[in-house]
Amino acid sequence: MKKVAVIMGSDSDLPVVEKAITTLKEFEVPCEVHVFSAHRTPAEVRAFTEKARRNGFGVLIAAAGKAAHLAGAIAAATTLPVIGIPVKSSTLDGLDALLATVQMPGGIPVATVAIDGAQNAALLAIQMLAIEDKKLAAKLDAQRQEAAAKVLAKDKDIAARYN
Repeated sequence: MKKVAVIMGSDSDLPVVEKAITTLKEFEVPCEVHVFSAHRTPAEVRAFTEKARRNGFGVLIAAAGKAAHLAGAIAAATTLPVIGIPVKSSTLDGLDALLATVQMPGGIPVATVAIDGAQNAALLAIQMLAIEDKKLAAKLDAQRQEAAAKVLAKDKDIAARYN
């Protein structure tokens, strides 16, 4: 199975990113976690990204706040799928990071999830890997069925209480 890289622009992004790491581990998807800054360590970002496919990665997740150029810097150096997580910061409630992540120029796509949407970033990465992995696809199907069952159980409880 291909690995997923989870890269954050700062260790202050870790509380958000941990949701992605946890989700990947729940699905038994191998992942590596790194801190690289698009602005402070651009050579390391590029070196890691250029070797990612050869090193067994299938999807790259990049989390960053404020200027949030990390996902774009990664996407510029690879044709692997890149998923951006805009991280809410103390200024602009993450809108700056969302716009920096989602507004990529033509030819350099970054799939972008919601502000602080690390769990969905991991699930999207898993869905991408599941295109060619039936076992992983079955795990996703089971997770969706479990989620639906939980909602229906809550519906039953609420209906019994109020109807």
